[in-house]
This record gives sequence, structure tokens and C-alpha cells, in this order.
Amino acid sequence: MEKFGPRTICIDCDVLQADGGTRTAAITGAYVALSLAVKKLMSEKKLVESPLLAGVAAVSVGIVDGKALLDLCYTEDVAAAVDMNLVMNSAGEFIELQGSGEEATFTEPQLAELIATGKLASANCWSHSRRPSRKADIPG
Repeated sequence: MEKFGPRTICIDCDVLQADGGTRTAAITGAYVALSLAVKKLMSEKKLVESPLLAGVAAVSVGIVDGKALLDLCYTEDVAAAVDMNLVMNSAGEFIELQGSGEEATFTEPQLAELIATGKLASANCWSHSRRPSRKADIPG
């Protein structure tokens, strides 16, 4: 954190409807906001280089009616037999992996499918999070 200097950035995300998709969207959005704040500090010459090591994205996945689904809405979230949130960095490493069999147990192949779905979606999040702000050079 030496690169960041004597600064504090507070990012507050109020999740008004707490289903899996909104919580994880808040995490991804918070990373985009932090990236933009760092880019602004760099453009103002208040930072020499970015202190950010990798991009961060979070997604929700689950098993509903026997199928792996991505970005569960409220209806899917409450009906999910299995519910999982993945938070990853752009190096493909897990920051948080939280899942539970809400209504049923799940197999190792189902877990692997949920993780693969979440990893692909996380990569898409980094790609899309940089798209509207290419000038901002959001790392990840």
C-alpha cells in the first residue's frame, strides 16, 4: 500500500434487494469505482503508478431445476437447490468462494460446472467493465 500513500478511499454499496446477483454486482461495481478513482489520482499526478494488483469481479451461480444458471435473479435465488457466489481476480485466482446446498446436496461434477461457469462470467465482467471506460485503463 506504499504506492497509495496517505489516502483513504471509501466505497459504499447499498444493496436494496439482496439476492445473489445484486450482491456480486455490487462487488464488481466497487472494483470499477476504485479503478476509476485510482486512474483519476494518476491523471492528477497524485499517484505515480497504480497500486491495484489485479481486477476483481464477482458472480452468482446456482443450480435451478437441475441446470447451472448464472447471475441468479431473486426468483431463481430462492428456488435454487444450490447457490454459490464466486469472487475472483483477473489472474484467475479465487478471493472468495461461498456455496451451499440450499435445498439439496450437489456433486463434485456439479461444483466443477458452477466454478467453470463463474470463471467464464468473471472474465466477461473484466472485459465489459473496461469497455465503457477504455480511456480509464481499468486494470484487469
